[in-house]
Amino acid sequence: RSPAAVNMAVSFPNQSRSYDVTRKAVHFWGYDRSMESSFFVTADALKQIQPNLQSDATGLLRAFDLNRERIYTIAAKVYARGRRGSYQLNVADV
Repeated sequence: RSPAAVNMAVSFPNQSRSYDVTRKAVHFWGYDRSMESSFFVTADALKQIQPNLQSDATGLLRAFDLNRERIYTIAAKVYARGRRGSYQLNVADV
């Protein structure tokens, strides 16, 4: 089993991520078999995970990278609540 896989329903083999200015969130992708889903972890949620981060795009992406496995675990829990087109991870989820 790949370390990028979090549970049987959703996995995160794609290491790509980007900062979405409009949502003020880091965008990443998860896969349930062949179905791709968009995930967004908000800047506020990242600040909750790593309080000392820089609030610019570079700092948020760095915080995501440093906490990737924790974020994937949170994303899998959010995904398990019900399937949607996209998933947003907020402060309440972390």
